Amino acid sequence: MNDLVRQRQIIELLRDRPFASVRELQERLGVSAATVRRDIDKIDLSGGARKVYGGVSALDGSAQAPAFARPYDENRDLAVDAKRQIADLAATLVVDGDTVIVNGGSTCYHLGVKLADRNIRLFTSSMPLAAYLGEHGKCSLTIAGGELHREPGVIYSPSQPANFFASKLFVGAQGVSADGLLESHPLMVRAIQELSHNVDQVIVLADSRKFSIHARHVALPLSRVGMLITDDGLSDQHAKMLDAAGIALRIAPNGWLA
Repeated sequence: MNDLVRQRQIIELLRDRPFASVRELQERLGVSAATVRRDIDKIDLSGGARKVYGGVSALDGSAQAPAFARPYDENRDLAVDAKRQIADLAATLVVDGDTVIVNGGSTCYHLGVKLADRNIRLFTSSMPLAAYLGEHGKCSLTIAGGELHREPGVIYSPSQPANFFASKLFVGAQGVSADGLLESHPLMVRAIQELSHNVDQVIVLADSRKFSIHARHVALPLSRVGMLITDDGLSDQHAKMLDAAGIALRIAPNGWLA
């Protein structure tokens, strides 16, 4: 398969979805990651699609249907560079002596790793993050009690966290729209809503792909969000949506405050 044929296939794939990851295109096209990235660079240069962290995105308005949320274990390996940069920026918002809640999800996991050695109190319901901090961390750690739900990888009890109050809740989302933070798993919806009652500020960590992903349930309205951190793939349309909702926007890695 020559370069032009592969690039046409990538553009065709984006006609009915807003994003394709490098890993997914590798498997679909049977080529190396380096070849996929070169194809993405050429498509971006020609104006056929937009290069973003972790893959390629359809041009605004070009996808015919919204993408639907992936299972958490699949989402973990998408846009990893963007998630780490978002986590780097989010970590600068935490000061020594702070008390924070870090929710489940892959971007929040990267943040928790960044905070592992900090002099803070940290509450999490994330099974992977709790395991990492238990082995490698030095921060004061409180783990949610209750049942383990392997998908989406959280520990949950209806009473959590009854007596844990924090200055900040760091939370991800499967999707972000004008309606609010979107989740497909009802357990995540309940957990986010309950955690939000125990904090002063909700800070959302969401890479720019999330603004084109549809999930079934609204976990929180935008009016409850104080700040959102994303990558520089965010469209002007979605930036204006956040500004209209009164949300402070920070972009990683350049990091500016709206």
